[in-house]
Order: sequence, then structure tokens, then C-alpha cells
Amino acid sequence: VISIFKVAGIKGMFIANRKLENQVKTYITYNKGRDWRLLQAPATDMGGNDIHCVLPFCSLHLHLQISENPYTSGSISSKSSAPGIIVATGKAGNIGAELSHKNIGMFISSDAGNNWSQIFEEEYSIWFLDKGGALVAIKQATAPIRHLWHFKVCTFEVPLMSCHNQSRAPLFVDGVLVEPGTESQIMTFFGHFSHRSEWQLVKIDYKSIFTRKCTEGDYQTWHLHNQQGEPCVMGEKQIYMKRRPGNHCMLGKDYSRILSAEPCICSASDFECDYGFERRGDGKCSPAFWFNPTAVSRSCSHGQSYLNSTGYRKVVSNNCTAGVKELYTARRQQCPNRPPRGLHLVTSEGKLTATLSTNVTFLIFLEDGDSMRINIQLDFGDGIAVSYSNLSLIEDGIKHVYKTAGIYRVTALAENSLGFDSTTLYLHVTCPIEHVHLSAPFVAIKNKEVNLTAVVWPSHSRTITYFWWFGNSTEPLITLEGSISYTFSKEGMNTVTVQVSSGNTILQDTKTIAVHEFFKSLLLSFSPNLDEYNPDIPEWRQDAGRVIKKAL
Repeated sequence: VISIFKVAGIKGMFIANRKLENQVKTYITYNKGRDWRLLQAPATDMGGNDIHCVLPFCSLHLHLQISENPYTSGSISSKSSAPGIIVATGKAGNIGAELSHKNIGMFISSDAGNNWSQIFEEEYSIWFLDKGGALVAIKQATAPIRHLWHFKVCTFEVPLMSCHNQSRAPLFVDGVLVEPGTESQIMTFFGHFSHRSEWQLVKIDYKSIFTRKCTEGDYQTWHLHNQQGEPCVMGEKQIYMKRRPGNHCMLGKDYSRILSAEPCICSASDFECDYGFERRGDGKCSPAFWFNPTAVSRSCSHGQSYLNSTGYRKVVSNNCTAGVKELYTARRQQCPNRPPRGLHLVTSEGKLTATLSTNVTFLIFLEDGDSMRINIQLDFGDGIAVSYSNLSLIEDGIKHVYKTAGIYRVTALAENSLGFDSTTLYLHVTCPIEHVHLSAPFVAIKNKEVNLTAVVWPSHSRTITYFWWFGNSTEPLITLEGSISYTFSKEGMNTVTVQVSSGNTILQDTKTIAVHEFFKSLLLSFSPNLDEYNPDIPEWRQDAGRVIKKAL
């Protein structure tokens, strides 16, 4: 029910149905939606009787459905080749307080919706011929499957109308084809003479209803205006050529509908509310609750300029000039100096880790603020800091090399005379680990603490996480130190695994510890001169160890 219809041939003209307080009413606009008004109902009915319909309590309402079938007509029609002619067809419209399906009639306007006349009380479908010089009206009657139509050809010069019956026999019409070219006078009907008959194609040439081809004396000028009688529509005074009423001549291919278009002086009706503004009850455009008109574009820098909206903008495609145009048009202003806001600090790769002794590139971004007049300071967290007077000088980033592994607090500060903003990131500088050794006793006493140590090489890796796994545990103990104390509560052989994580590297070592209620250590001592008895054999200690372990 709620829909909108673009009137062909008249720029910026729309007809729409709007639901307001549970009533659907039909409105018309001549300036692309800037102003909407109700449709003026006809002054008289088809019998010449007065219709007492006073705005805004009573008006004309139209159904605006467009036919999805190209061979049938919808509820409303207009053609760019026939500007100003609007035909509400089928179950078209009604006169009253709201849109209804009761007391339906068909209506036509030949002056772009300013005045309407009722043309039929019954339901018809309409097709344009000869650039709107003639309309084919096909009467629609109820039938079980298809519609039984009688058709007639009418020439319209509102309020005058003359029709010629064309049907000799009833035809169940499935659709209508108009020959290519809007100046054509030929139509093809396809359908059935009866429910049981074969398909029929009926081709009719309507040239016989025109006495001759139109000449210059057959035309008159028509000035387009809106419902208030204003001659300026979309900023132009448009004059059209239309055939004089009663002249049944053929328009033909040479017919030119627009005679002239002259720009108008701009008035308030040529301007609509700009983005972020809403029209209030007093007709003025004010900022919406979510819009801040004082917020300047983030790309606006000191020394540049921007367009500051007045809350209004000229309707798109409106061609008015001078007048109040300067009053409503956005004004160019100098960009103000603003405090820095939205400072961001990232590494060029977007990571929070870096490898020792390699270049780390830091990127600094500012969401708001004058980048040309802001002082930037960057503290790398290792005792070194740099300062720049212009953000554009460091668009490619700031490079730094860390000489010691660790976690560094990197801070960026942006400031100008109006304020400052700062941000921080924590960078993990890692040194790749190459080996880990778990130092643990071979035997331990039940319920007595044992010291375990993970020895890492190189030893200056400071950003290491240790994961300790005991026996069949599913969750590790996590430490940042390489030593841990642990108490075994059960006797037997217990495995201990340590995983060492640094950067993208993870290494591990495993030891087995025998846990007893009690054990005694025996210190084995060797003579100090054994090296003399094992010349050039550096592995003798390992050999001796294997023999002794086997013996024990």
C-alpha cells in the first residue's frame, strides 16, 4: 500500500502514499521531496455534479502499483513523451479522507497533477499512443480465468474527452503490445475470443481517428507550475508545446514537447535540509540529535579551508540561480587549530614482538588534530627517546634497534598549544634460544621440596616463559623464572618436563626422578692422578661413570 511513483517527463516530480496516524494518504511533490502536499480532488464528478472535498480534510488518493507484466498496465501511468499527463488506471483511486478500495474511480491530469478529472467509474487499463495524443482504454470485466475486455480509443483534453468504441466482438485479452516508438499509432492485442478458442493476435492501426498531421497552428503553449501556481519547478520556468483541445491531428515524429526552459531566482523552496539536519515544525532545518555540526572533518588541517554547512543544500538537479542561493549555500571557512586526538602507535608489521639487534619500525597515527603543528615525542623504553615537530616527517615510520632482550614500555606523546594525547605499547624484544637443560636430582625424598632449574643458552634471553609439567598432569605450572621448588607426594619414578618459550621458539627437556621414603648418598672420590694414567683419552670419565653405574 505504501509506495512512491516517479512522474515521467517532469523533473523532480513524485507521487507517494504515506501512512500517518493509521491513515494512508496520497501526496505530490514538485521539488524532489522537499515539500509534499495532498492532491486536489476534482471539482465535479462525471455527471457535472459538484464534489464538496476541502483540503486537508478531503483529497484525492491514488493506488500506485506498477505492473510487473510488460503487457498489462498498472494502477498509474505516465510517459516522458507526454509530459504532464498522468493517468490513474485500473482500481485507481478514491476521493475522501484516506486511500480506500471503496468508491473507486479512474482519474486523469493533463497539467502535471494540479487538476484532476474523473474519466471512468468502471475499471479500465490505459495505453499511450502518438506521444500521448491518444489513449487506448480497455474495459475490464470479471471473468473466472481471464478478463473480458471491450476497448475504446479516447483523446483527452481535460476536462473534455471524446471516445470511439473499437470492439466488434468480446475478446479475452491476455496482454497488449505497443509498436516500437512512442509516436506509433499501432497496437497488437493477444488473447482469446472464447475460453476454448486458439490464441488470437489482433493488430489495430489507430491512424483513422486522426484527421491529419498536426501543423504549427494546432499547438499552444503550456506553462508548467506547481499546486500553488508558482511557475518555477526545480528552479526553472518550463514551457511546453501541447496540442490544442479539439484538434484531432497526429503529433508524429517531429513533435518537440519542450519549447523553452529559463532559470528562476532561487527561493527557500529550492533548498532542502543538508545531511545531519532535520526540518522542524517552524520549517527551519536544525541539527539532528546524533549530529554535531561543529565537528570539522578530520582531514582539515591548519591553513586549509572547509565548507561549513548552513543546514541547507540545493535540491539535486535544481537549476535556480542567484536569489537566496548565497544565504543557504555552505560557506568556506579556515580550518581551526585543534588539539590532538586519537593517537595510535603500532609496529610496521602490527606485532608486539621483535628480534634482538634488528630494526623495529614504529608507525604513529593521529585521528584528529593539526598534523603540521603538533610536536611528536617517542620514548623507546630503553633510555632513548626522539622528538619531531611535524607528523608528516615520520610518515614512513621511526626505526630503532634494541641491544638487550626484554619487555619495553614504548610511549608516544602528541601535543600542541591546545592540548595533548598519548598512547603506550609494550614490546617484547626476544633473543632466539638454542638449547635448554633441566637440572634436577636423580633421587628425591617423598614430601620434601626439590629444587629444579632450567638452564637456557644464550643466557641473556630475558623474555622467556617456563612451562613445568609433572607426571601425567594436564595443566602446567607457568613461571617467568628458570627455577622452581616442587614436592613429590608419591614414591616411584616421576617424570619432569620443562618447556621454554621465547618469541616463536619452544624447546623442552625431560628428566626422571626416583622418589623414596629414605635414601643415603655415597660420595665416590677418585685419585687425583688418574689423568696421568689415561693420556689422550678425554672420555675416560664417561667410561668410568658407565662402569660404576652398571656395578651399582
